[in-house]
Amino acid sequence: MEDISRAFEWAAVGAIVVGFVLAVAIAARALVAGVAPGDLYRRGRNVFGRGLLVGLEILVAADLIRTVAVQPTLANVGVLGLIVVVRTILSFSLDIEIEGVLPWRRRGAGGASSR
Repeated sequence: MEDISRAFEWAAVGAIVVGFVLAVAIAARALVAGVAPGDLYRRGRNVFGRGLLVGLEILVAADLIRTVAVQPTLANVGVLGLIVVVRTILSFSLDIEIEGVLPWRRRGAGGASSR
């Protein structure tokens, strides 16, 4: 199980790296196409932010596997809870930063802009 947990950690690193590479590629393509700098920045930030979110979610899964299957002590479960809370808050704030709206207001914001 330790090896599986480590594989999840490597997958998380891979997701973050792929997100970065895609963000750079999309930004470079947009730069060549003459996209405005503000739009260029937002596009790259959105793609990289999504890669970070996926990486964080995979890291939470790796921590769950390690804690539950490898070392299921009360202290480790407490540490896992703290890690999950911190990563959840980080994911939540990243999602708000990318979308520009609170998750429970997304439907209303999308509906208002389509009118």
